[in-house]
Amino acid sequence: MVLKKPSGRIVAVGDPLVDELKVETATNMYPGRLVKKGTNDDDIVVCDASGKPVGWLGWEQAAGPYRPKTITTAYGADDWAPVLYGGHFVVKAKLASGENVSKGAFLVPAANGQVKEASALTVDSGSTSVTSTAANGSIISGEVGDNIIVGIAMESVDASSGAKDILVLSLI
Repeated sequence: MVLKKPSGRIVAVGDPLVDELKVETATNMYPGRLVKKGTNDDDIVVCDASGKPVGWLGWEQAAGPYRPKTITTAYGADDWAPVLYGGHFVVKAKLASGENVSKGAFLVPAANGQVKEASALTVDSGSTSVTSTAANGSIISGEVGDNIIVGIAMESVDASSGAKDILVLSLI
């Protein structure tokens, strides 16, 4: 079966768990974006590249008065929005501008609630014996050690010239 990007919805396949949370700041709060905890446990803001995402911003699961008119319209501040989580579902997300990923690539948070390909984990080279991070400073470079893998690319997408939609198997 070849997955196709859904029209008029965010979830392509599967049944995510849904939590309804309040949009604290409306900036970049588009359906399909990663969100993280805001000031309070019931608040959400768009996830940044170093954030700890709590899920994906849904659309079709939103209560009528809060659902944006279209999938490409952002939620407003103080709207109650569905946050999708639990893994094992495919969501239409946004691949960050400048990224070019192949199907099967591991994805991590990028700016504005978007995703990017995970960097390879590397250990810095040197001639000093490593006894601990505390004794030798940071010994790990690369983003995978510092960032959570949020999903797997379910299609190859080239967003070299601008952010594009991508189907992602959610791992969160």
